[in-house]
Amino acid sequence: MGDRHAHSQIQTHPHQLHVRPYQEGGMMKSQKGPSATQILAIVTLLPVGGTLLCLAGITLAGTLIGLAVATPVFLLFSPVLVPATLTVGLAVAGFLTSGAFGVTGLSSLSWILNYFRQGGKSMVPENIEAAKRRMAEAAEHVGQKTKDAGQKIQSKAHEGKEGARTT
Repeated sequence: MGDRHAHSQIQTHPHQLHVRPYQEGGMMKSQKGPSATQILAIVTLLPVGGTLLCLAGITLAGTLIGLAVATPVFLLFSPVLVPATLTVGLAVAGFLTSGAFGVTGLSSLSWILNYFRQGGKSMVPENIEAAKRRMAEAAEHVGQKTKDAGQKIQSKAHEGKEGARTT
């Protein structure tokens, strides 16, 4: 009976190293600190991370200095840059529109091919009417967006012309 009490008491020694056991490969081992792999990772990655952080700071400073130097140049050449920007913007919009039409055409051909492979069973008059209605709504939405974008571009071009006249 007295033997049971001796085993249940906890003894503490403040000068002992606390050892945490962990299991690796089916055997219990004791871990005394970071492994050599962890230390090697820290030793190699800390300088790399610091170097990259310094490069990011230098890049930010260079960008800000370049912007400060280039801003007066942009103001002087704005009568040339605004129309050039509009031209490039419209060209990019044209290429994107062309790509969108191409993707739409390919998806339409794919849908038609799948329709004929299935024997034309999926075409129900109600589905056709719903599809026509959705297509009309989509066309109307795209038309409105295109009209809004055109008006926005035209107003920016007008603002650019007025800004060029006042300088």
